[in-house]
Order: sequence, then C-alpha cells, then structure tokens
Amino acid sequence: MEKIKAQLAEVIKRLFGADLEPEVTVAPEDTGADFASNAAMRLAKVLHKSPMAIAQEIRQEMRDVRGNDYKVEVAAPGFLNFRMKDEYFVRQMLEIEQENFILWDEYSGRTIVTEFSDPNPFKVLHVGHLYTSIVGDAISRLLEFGGARVFRANFGGDVGLHVGKTLWMIMQKHYSPGDISIEEIAKCYVEGTKAYEEDETAKAEIVRLNKEIYRIVAIGKVQSEALPGEEGELARLYWRGRELSYEYFDEFYAKIGVKFDKYYPESTVAERGLQEVKAHIDATYEESDGAIVYRGEKVGLHTRVFINREGVPTYETKDVGLLFTKWDDYHFDESVVITGNEQDDYMKVVLASVQEYAPELVERTSHLTHGMVRLPGNVKMSSRKGNFLKAVDVLEMVRDELGGEKADARVVLAAVKYAFLKYKMGGDIVFDPKESVATNGNSGVYLLYSVVRAKKILQKVKARDAQEMKEVGEYERKLMQKLTQSGDVLRTAAMDKAPYKVCGYLYELAQEFSRFYEYVPVAGSEKEGELAVLVRAYAKVMEQGLRLLGIEVPEEM
Repeated sequence: MEKIKAQLAEVIKRLFGADLEPEVTVAPEDTGADFASNAAMRLAKVLHKSPMAIAQEIRQEMRDVRGNDYKVEVAAPGFLNFRMKDEYFVRQMLEIEQENFILWDEYSGRTIVTEFSDPNPFKVLHVGHLYTSIVGDAISRLLEFGGARVFRANFGGDVGLHVGKTLWMIMQKHYSPGDISIEEIAKCYVEGTKAYEEDETAKAEIVRLNKEIYRIVAIGKVQSEALPGEEGELARLYWRGRELSYEYFDEFYAKIGVKFDKYYPESTVAERGLQEVKAHIDATYEESDGAIVYRGEKVGLHTRVFINREGVPTYETKDVGLLFTKWDDYHFDESVVITGNEQDDYMKVVLASVQEYAPELVERTSHLTHGMVRLPGNVKMSSRKGNFLKAVDVLEMVRDELGGEKADARVVLAAVKYAFLKYKMGGDIVFDPKESVATNGNSGVYLLYSVVRAKKILQKVKARDAQEMKEVGEYERKLMQKLTQSGDVLRTAAMDKAPYKVCGYLYELAQEFSRFYEYVPVAGSEKEGELAVLVRAYAKVMEQGLRLLGIEVPEEM
C-alpha cells in the first residue's frame, strides 16, 4: 500500500498541482480489487470537478507508471480500485520467507519511557495490575519494533496510608519481621483499612505511624533499624515488608514474561516533587487551610491537594517528582503512562499544574487509560474489602480450563494475554476463562493451534528449496493478499499504540489460513515446493505478530 500511496501522490501532484496525502485501504471483497482509494472524491471538493472524471484522469496516468504492480480501475462514485498482479504477491512471499519484511524505523533514534503496572508494595497484585502489565508490555514491544529505545518503568507507593494501615495491623498482631509473608501482608492491609474507617483511635494511630514511616524511609534502612523502641521495630517491619513485596513482584513479572528496567518507589521521587511544588507556590500552587493545592478550575478541571496540612506530599506531588526524575534519567522523547480510567481526571490536574512551568515535559507525555477487568456476571470487586480477583487467580483459572498442572505455561499466557489485548483500550472488558481457551474462536489458543498446524505441514514437505509459485489459485491469492497487509497493520498498531489492531489482523489471517488449509493440499502435492513458501511466510508473520503481543509459540499443542 505504501508504494501505491507514493505513486498516487506523485500523479496527483503532476496532474493537478495538489499536495494530497492519499488514503489507500483494503478494498471490500466484492469489488474484486485488493486496495482502494477515495483520493478522487477528496480532490473533487477542491477542484470542483466530477470525482469520476478526476478518477479517470488518475487511472490513465497511473496505467502508464513504469514497473507498477497493479491494474487500476474506476468505480462509482469515484473510487480507484487496484488489483495487484499475482507476480507481486509471489515476490512478497519470497521476501517474507527470506525474512526481508516489515522493516520499519519510524521511531529510530527516539527514547521512550513506558510506565505501567504500578503496584504498591504492601498490597497484592490484582487483575488490574495483570491487565496493565500485559498491555504495557505489548505497547513497549510495538514501539521497539518501530525502532525506539524503550525503557520500561514501574512506579509504586512504598510510602502512604496503605503502608500505615498494613503495618499498624501487623504490630497489633505482634508479628516479628520473620513472621510476615506476602499473604499475611495482604490480610493485614484489609483489616487495617477496616479499622481506619471504623475506629477513630486506630485512625489516629495509623496517621501517626504514616508520618513515622516517612521519617524511616528518609534516614535509610541501616540507621532506621537501629532506632530504639517502637521506631526500630516499625523500621524492621517496614523494610522486611517492602523487601517481600518487591520479591513477589519480580517473581510474578518473570512468570508472565514482562520485564522492567527500573522501579521508582514513591519515596525516591517525593523530595523532587516537593522541590518543584514549593518552588512554584504563588505562581502555580497556593496555600489553602494549611495545605498546598492547585486550583484546577482555572483550566476547567478541579482543585487537588499537593502537600497536606502535616507537610506530607500527596500522590500528586509524587507524580510531579516522578515526571522530573524520569526526565533526569532518560531525557525521553516521549513518556507513555498507562493507568486505569479512574486516574484520568487526576492526571489531567497533575499535568495541568506542570504545564505552567515545564510545558515541554507535559507535551512529551501521553496518558493512556483502560477500564476494569470483570468476570462474567459483572461483579464489582474491591481490594480494600479483600474480595478482589488476584492476578495469580486469573492464571490459575485458565490453567484449570487447559487441564490443570499439566497445561503448558506458554499456552496459559497466550490465552490470557490475547484475551486482554484483543479489546481496544478504554472500556471495561469481561474476561471469560472458557472463551479464552476456545480452539475454534477468537482466542490466543486458536492462533497457536493455527501456527503449529502450519509448522506440522512444513515438517512433511520434502522440497526444501524455495520455489517461486507459477500458478496462483483463489485460496493462495487470498492468503497472500492478507499476508502482504502485515507491514501496514503493524506500523499502524505501533503508531497508535494499539495492540488490539495486531490481534484483529492475526485472527483474520488465521481464518484465511484455515480456508487455505481446507481446500489446498500442500505436502505431497505437485506444487508442494511452491506452496511451502506460502506456508512458511504465514508461520513467520504469525510468529512475528504474536511476539509483539508477548506470546511465545510452542512446537507442540
């Protein structure tokens, strides 16, 4: 499509003197064409001429383009339809087989920081963390595919009221550092939250502990653990709980095949945030009842507190500090932040405040949001109440659907990742474990079966040398047509940071291969050497696409 676009733009410039970036899309199946353009209809508004007349002029000129790979026709009310020559598709398959395909460097030389997952120490990873980890990793892979140097960042609250609530309950139970586990930490968070909401005495104690934890973090592990009495005990519990949390995170990320280049605990960026906020009091931020706030109403938003009455930085100030710290560390061309939809208004206020004194950082920041993951039945769950779906629960449900402990971990991950990624980001999604493992529907398992089937065919083929296809049948042509769209689809998915577009394409491609498999014998046929080129091209494009989704293809299913 890119070559047709370039030739079409050149012809339009030559004929009409117009600088137009033409749109070329996949043609509807009933047209008999491969690609189509509405360029003539767009030009009609400017030239005040009939779109059909313009299209005919363009058609005549494009027919004379030396070395073109298509036949061009005109269809009412002014479409240009391009049918590619069989030789074009055959060449493309050989290019793919030799792995000279999907070469793209749109992001070459650019540094991009992707921030996602963002779990808080002293809490358990839930299904939302699993979702954003999978989506963030896929977006990072797409950007890397486009040539970017990508750094994956993970931001989490190692200080804050949730830590105070958890440690207060741990101390109520008289646990020593050796007694606590990540499971016990999760329970204590739920119980501590309940006490904070229902018991004023407990609430006051938790607020006091919260301030002490900030001091403990500020003076460091060695010094704080040496403090006498309750402070030393609190410090030892804090550092052990934080250590357990990060070990737990690392283990889980390794399990799902997601890596991070850097963790940013909130405590490490809070001071930088305080510096920026305090430096811009009166100009951007202002005092209100002993707190420091940003009046978002002046830009159509709402007021938020950045430093509370106790002088403690809020999440807002820590996010300011994170933005500046990421800039110091990477001098990024773009920072992509991925969170749940509930953070949208919050982030708008944070970025609006920074816009007033560091607009270049805000202009380089993209905030992408996603909805909630729900199980069938639409039950709303809460981590504060302890009735939430843990990340590991999702993997276990899918593993059970695939036969339990004997299930291949790669197939489990493929089912989960594809089930999340096939939806456009933004709205809530319903995750159905049974649907995610279907072998004949829009699932990751179906795609894996399709690729493995192609590899099985190739194992039976005796002709090993690539042979150019001399005769192209209906099903071969349709499969080749779909395969040649891969580059454009992946480029668009990367530019739009939209993994769902890769999923949609791979599913359509697998369906096309299924029709080809049903009607065209390969191994043992007279054309097996020629057809093997097509099957190898299919397997390579599928594996490339799945790799960009973070999905590994096993040899057997």
